[in-house]
Amino acid sequence: MSHIQLLESKLNNRDACIGIVGLGYVGLPLVLRFAEVGYRVLGFDIDASKVEALNAGKSYIEHIRNEAVTTAVDGGFVATNDFSRAGEPDALIICVPTPLNAYREPDLSFVTQTVEALLPHLRPGQVMSLESTTYPGTTEEELKPRLESRSLVVGKDYFLVYSPEREDPGNPNFTTRTIPKICGGVTAECLQIGKALYGQVIDRVVPVKSTRAAELTKLLENIHRAVNIGLVNEMKIIADRMGIDIFEVVDAAATKPFGFVPYYPGPGLGGHCIPIDPFYLTWKAREFGLHTRFIELAGEVNSSMPEYVVGKIADGLNEHGKPIRGSRILILGIAYKKNVDDMRESPSVAIMELLRDKGAELSYADPHVPRFPKMREHHFDLESAPLTAETLAAFDAVVVATHHDRFDFDLVREHARLIIDTRGVYREPKAHIIKA
Repeated sequence: MSHIQLLESKLNNRDACIGIVGLGYVGLPLVLRFAEVGYRVLGFDIDASKVEALNAGKSYIEHIRNEAVTTAVDGGFVATNDFSRAGEPDALIICVPTPLNAYREPDLSFVTQTVEALLPHLRPGQVMSLESTTYPGTTEEELKPRLESRSLVVGKDYFLVYSPEREDPGNPNFTTRTIPKICGGVTAECLQIGKALYGQVIDRVVPVKSTRAAELTKLLENIHRAVNIGLVNEMKIIADRMGIDIFEVVDAAATKPFGFVPYYPGPGLGGHCIPIDPFYLTWKAREFGLHTRFIELAGEVNSSMPEYVVGKIADGLNEHGKPIRGSRILILGIAYKKNVDDMRESPSVAIMELLRDKGAELSYADPHVPRFPKMREHHFDLESAPLTAETLAAFDAVVVATHHDRFDFDLVREHARLIIDTRGVYREPKAHIIKA
């Protein structure tokens, strides 16, 4: 039996071992889904604390329950930081970060270093799937040559696909199983195996003709959001100058049953994808002599939102006869979106850093983030403050940066001296509420 026949059979019969590399917001849900349908799953991560927690049946992601991890462990799931075990799985799914470097250029070091660590232990008859968001050409230009350096013939005895992650943490309406899965293969045989890999765990696999098409699909999805959010953020500034509530306008426009999709403004972009992905395409486009002015303009607008918010804070404090320096300011919500604990690229952090630089005394309240986490580029030695009438009254300003459902916004409105609302929580105009 050929490699493709044997591997396809094992995947379809759920006899295959699945290796998930990178056990974060993307990798861990995949672990649980593959384990749920009966695959043996081996998880890889360089973070020993994550490995230890998972093997003990504990989750470190708020919306993933400990019970779900325990069930997977009881079913045979094992986490490890021993990459020499990479030959055990029949499939290796790579879910590692793809950030930007200091020059806003793609940083593929996590991907390439991961593949280099796996390479000595790979064997014929495996499939590798890259899920990390990246520019078109990464799979064929970075992964394929590395596999071939080990005399693995892609499409014959080794199979390579790109299948971008589509996760929306905290959204109860969509799960790993129900979100359609894009998949592109380096060869037709690779795509065949890719469909077998995901077909048993995802309701709908959407094949495309190449890994480049799959890579660009993911970028288009997030650039679409980034551009539209940039548009509505710019509209927010215009509406504010005109004395119009932009949230009322978006809600009204959304009643049109065709030709309009509502996007809402905020204090900036957050999450690992939307603030970062557009720069992957603009960087790659320069190789072809193209300049993505439209995308870059949206990026400029969105990147300027934290400064816009700080300007509104300064205006509000000025009306109360106070400068930012020395003022006590409470940030409500430091996760990048509501009802999650995900801090990646959170605009709240950018606002906090701008305020700190101007001499403000900062605190935050976030029921999903009890202590400010260790981050590569940002640090605040803070714990979440209790949200009480006394706490609120002690601050010169309260900034609504993330509109978690667990916040008592009536309490905030009643006891805060000054509120800067970046999320449209308060629709009725009040003297002490400033829309930002």
